Amino acid sequence: MSFQPATKPTFHFIGVTTGKSSIMKVFPEWAKYLGLGDVEMSGIDLVPHDTVDNYRTVVQFLKHDPLSLGALVTTHKLDLFAAARDMFDEIDPHAELMAETSCLSKRDGRLICHAKDPISSGLSIDGFLPEQHFAKTGAEVFSMGAGGSTIALTWHLMQESRNSNRPTRIVVSNRSQARLDHIRQIHETIGSDVPCEYVLAPTPEDNDKVMAGLKPESLVINATGLGKDAPGSPLTIDGVFPEKAVVWELNYRGDLVFLDQADAQQQAKALQIEDGWTYFIHGWTQVIAEVFDVDIPTSGPKFDDISRIAAEVTGRVL
Repeated sequence: MSFQPATKPTFHFIGVTTGKSSIMKVFPEWAKYLGLGDVEMSGIDLVPHDTVDNYRTVVQFLKHDPLSLGALVTTHKLDLFAAARDMFDEIDPHAELMAETSCLSKRDGRLICHAKDPISSGLSIDGFLPEQHFAKTGAEVFSMGAGGSTIALTWHLMQESRNSNRPTRIVVSNRSQARLDHIRQIHETIGSDVPCEYVLAPTPEDNDKVMAGLKPESLVINATGLGKDAPGSPLTIDGVFPEKAVVWELNYRGDLVFLDQADAQQQAKALQIEDGWTYFIHGWTQVIAEVFDVDIPTSGPKFDDISRIAAEVTGRVL
């Protein structure tokens, strides 16, 4: 891999299919609204679980290219952190705990590694869940995929400050054991008293079985990337959602087969269905605020403007 030096202040997007993301059209309009000046966005595509050399080459470029201001990282949060941890001049507490990065910024020539997902996923969850949802229902959480998003959102839901508004059980499934071991270690470090289970699920049928044992009104999450970074769903067509479940597809673009499966059962099961749009807005604005050192509120008129601009650019109906 090789990169040409940026010719103007540049914000990078490290992902898999960055050119297909709405952010390529949205960011220029956000930049105008936020007064960021003459800045550019550049996508860097890597295959999932890319080589250590490729991750280090990307970080080396970002660190030493003067006009590269920072980056948002999707899909590669854990792998990039593991490959390039020694190259960061500073690591924030969330990134240290979770061993991942979703944001790289620069201050006075220092490359700083951040994990913003605990904030953005928390804002998203608390924005769509009914008030005191877990306290009132005793519901559980089932997150398919043990990557950075699940680490972040389970951390948020485990916080003692939530008091009784925490899940009665958290189940995480994944196709590989290594990621399950990693998230188990993080949960043990957190020291929460929320019961957690870690299920090796190499096939969609395995996830169907877990879902069949959930309580009504549980939160069911597709955090696998299937439907966006790769085709398909973590469930089979026969998977049955719990009664009155809250179904969250973390993605907002792609085939979104998981979302179609939930839509097919929405009426019969009285499902509340959420896609990844608000997560997309919070995720990007948290990183933009950090990289450009600007204040972006998480609610209120300015945040509503930012959401509206993105919707208008992408043709989404709010």
